[in-house]
Amino acid sequence: MSDETTQTPARAGDQQRPTPPAGSGPVLPPLRIGRHVIESPVVLAPMAGITNRAFRRLCREYGNEGTALGGASGATSLYVSEMITSRALVERTPESMRLIEHDPDENPRSIQLYSVDPATARAAARMLVEEDRADHIDLNFGCPVPKVTRKGGGSALPWKKDLFRAIVGAVVEEGGRRDIPVTVKMRKGIDDEHLTFLDAALAAEEEGVAAVALHGRTAAQAYSGTADWEAIRLLKQTVTSIPVLGNGDIWSAEDALRMVEETGCDGVVVGRGCLGRPWLFTDLAAAFAGSSARVTPTLGEVTDTLRTHTAYLCDFYGDEERGCRDIRKHIAWYLKGFPAGSTVRNSLALVDSMASLDALISTLDPDAPWPGEAAEGQRGRAGSGRVVALPDRWLESRELTEEHRRTIAEAELSVSGG
Repeated sequence: MSDETTQTPARAGDQQRPTPPAGSGPVLPPLRIGRHVIESPVVLAPMAGITNRAFRRLCREYGNEGTALGGASGATSLYVSEMITSRALVERTPESMRLIEHDPDENPRSIQLYSVDPATARAAARMLVEEDRADHIDLNFGCPVPKVTRKGGGSALPWKKDLFRAIVGAVVEEGGRRDIPVTVKMRKGIDDEHLTFLDAALAAEEEGVAAVALHGRTAAQAYSGTADWEAIRLLKQTVTSIPVLGNGDIWSAEDALRMVEETGCDGVVVGRGCLGRPWLFTDLAAAFAGSSARVTPTLGEVTDTLRTHTAYLCDFYGDEERGCRDIRKHIAWYLKGFPAGSTVRNSLALVDSMASLDALISTLDPDAPWPGEAAEGQRGRAGSGRVVALPDRWLESRELTEEHRRTIAEAELSVSGG
């Protein structure tokens, strides 16, 4: 790579450091995940192809700025890796080993595992624990992608109560060997007729998890419609000994504050809301610390952030061209609402080097102000509801049949994630 890729330009909001309002105080206490104290009660949701080490670094830097705005020192949020398939991790595939890498200053080191088999989940967790590769493990029971649910994984798995409990219990036991807390992220259920979140959360609580997070949608909804925050409120009322985190439709710090007010949740999980908006973690940290400070960057500050993100990706991959290919999917999110013509947008979506990125950025007006409402709202996947792909006769019983045992035995072999 050229030296050019390692430069770190100014980022959105670098000049925006207002003083917190007098008399303000924290909206929530620090989030406790086992032995870890997270000053700002915010978690970066694992997102496939997004929350790699490069993006986590960018979000972490912004989160630290936000805690400073709110008057906290040295604190940040919790930034979780993208989903890692347990089988791939146990087999030490090159991609899985890349995905579990952390920056030296990442703390806690947080990894999300996907598994449909208790033995494989245990083996993956044991590897992370014995080789000191993680300080926190999250378990994915929320993925709605058909290739996952079709094999009984992700958001389909909690329907099989004993299987769910066995996987959670195995990973908690392994984590307990070195005081590494385990959390569970899930959805409401398969569809409105097959809800699983309450009994799954209670089972997870009994098995010793440190927290549960609920995305207020079913698998059938995917990312469509509106997240059901009432389900988060009900879960908080039901699970009383561990933190409950809410996820879904948090596009701004104000959305997060409203979720806490309406549900009583102990913290929030942010996914699509930070796409092209890593400074959302500045806003969230400041908001939860009681500050009204918000980042409203100019186009120049946004493109500086875009460039920094690209440089971090080039470093992550050790390959400038690959890093530039990866940033392409972020372009529309970063530029949403700003005056950038279709020609430049299309060219940026084909960028293949830092030099070409710089040349295209130079054609944009750096002084263009934050466009306000036009830049806000939904980013990333939305789509429409659907019938969930499931193994044959999956819904006939909540117990695991021999047929389904054979089905899920193949599942980790067919799901990438590492």
